[in-house]
Amino acid sequence: MVSANLWHGRADADGFADLIVSLAPDVVAAQELSPEQADALARVMPWGLLAPARDFSGMGIALSCPGVVRRLRLPCRDAHVAELPAEQGNGLDALEVLNVHLIAPHVPPVWRTLSTRRAQLRGVLAHLDAAPERRRVVAGDLNATPAWPAYWRLAARLRDAALEVARRRGGRPQPTWGLGSGARRLLRLDHVLVAGLDVRDVRVVPIQGSDHHAVVADVTVPEGRSAPAAGRDRR
Repeated sequence: MVSANLWHGRADADGFADLIVSLAPDVVAAQELSPEQADALARVMPWGLLAPARDFSGMGIALSCPGVVRRLRLPCRDAHVAELPAEQGNGLDALEVLNVHLIAPHVPPVWRTLSTRRAQLRGVLAHLDAAPERRRVVAGDLNATPAWPAYWRLAARLRDAALEVARRRGGRPQPTWGLGSGARRLLRLDHVLVAGLDVRDVRVVPIQGSDHHAVVADVTVPEGRSAPAAGRDRR
């Protein structure tokens, strides 16, 4: 799958579509999605639910095969939730993918923004805790590095796919955000968190015209293993 913040419509729409074709993912979780970017994405990933906007609230999940996508109501902007059928997950039970974009904590007025951010996080956590045994992926721009409480609270329930791969290789996860489209990436704000899945690979790739790199994650359902019990998927 791919998680990509398209910088409020500034990322090149056709260039992003070409990138998706080259990566050939099953799922694309897009944030800050504009109408032009949504049109380009829909041409190469025809299923899913795209809700573009002219402001920072544009979101969507695009799928390579049919699946059910719905909104998870949150303050400021909704998360999107995809249900992938069992056959797409190599066999056992359906796989859930959440696309989440938490509001950046520095947006003025900060007191109101932080309250909204906490409410968004509560909504996501309530959704996770309602079915803690599910196989799932939570992906998106959390506007949080691993040093931030929002990340901690999600990582307490899910595994950080990039961190898992980096530790296997004796390195560190790559940053995903910088101060502009051509700037050095400074912080890891974009994440793919998993439960009940094996992580084969995670990497970041540039998006033409965006201040974020995309996170590309290769995850699979472990064959012959039931979904994890709550609190036990910790490897």
